[in-house]
Amino acid sequence: MRYARRVWGLVYRHLCMYRRSWPRLAEIAYWPTLELLIWGFTANFFSHDIHAGSPILAGAALIGGVLLWEIVLRAQIGVTLSFMEEIWSRNLGHLFVSPLRPAEMLLALLAVSAVRTLIGLLPATIIAFLLYHYDLFAPGPVMVLFFLNLLVMGWWVALGIVSLLFRYGAGAEALAWTIAFGITPVACVFYPLASLPYWLQPVAQALPAAHIFEGLRALLLSGHTEWGQLAIATGLNSAWMLAAIAVFGAEFRLARIRGALISIGE
Repeated sequence: MRYARRVWGLVYRHLCMYRRSWPRLAEIAYWPTLELLIWGFTANFFSHDIHAGSPILAGAALIGGVLLWEIVLRAQIGVTLSFMEEIWSRNLGHLFVSPLRPAEMLLALLAVSAVRTLIGLLPATIIAFLLYHYDLFAPGPVMVLFFLNLLVMGWWVALGIVSLLFRYGAGAEALAWTIAFGITPVACVFYPLASLPYWLQPVAQALPAAHIFEGLRALLLSGHTEWGQLAIATGLNSAWMLAAIAVFGAEFRLARIRGALISIGE
């Protein structure tokens, strides 16, 4: 009985952690649901819509989607992981005792994120060319615009996560690994917008990624750049980035007032 009580004590401790942290609780069912949505919509695309285009083009769109979506994921992880390393080392309070300003820290995080994204994407791009004969930059310089838009999208998603870390502290760390992946089903990375249910399509259209990947598929299919889709994606990115910066600034000020910059890692 004594052994059972000690085991129950440790189990109860972990149950209390889930009870008091909604990000940890949501993560339990998050990944199975996410995988089901992504590959369910992809299967729907292949079973109903693949007759509209060449299977070879569909395969190219899948590989291109994987590579380009990694830009968003790496950009987001690059910012949030760099920020969390400051939390884990309990260095955040020390940074802001110095003359460092929030905008300067933000620019540094974005710069590190860009470097990490380039380094992380390079081997995958080379492997895609060697193994699958897929040249990411075959469509020409327009791919740079796709790249930049996805990079900016990863940044504003990361700023939203950092803002949540300011508000909820270390209990929200799981969001750093889940939010960007959670956008994947409505980002239309592997399938066209039409594969989504009608009620979900407006959500996808509010994200720059859906327009970028629609433009990528149109480029692969017809060889013509959908400048309208790129313009919409750029406008949406600008709006979301401004909103993320505003939220980041507000949460930083509140965290400084509460003294959370020192205690956030505890």
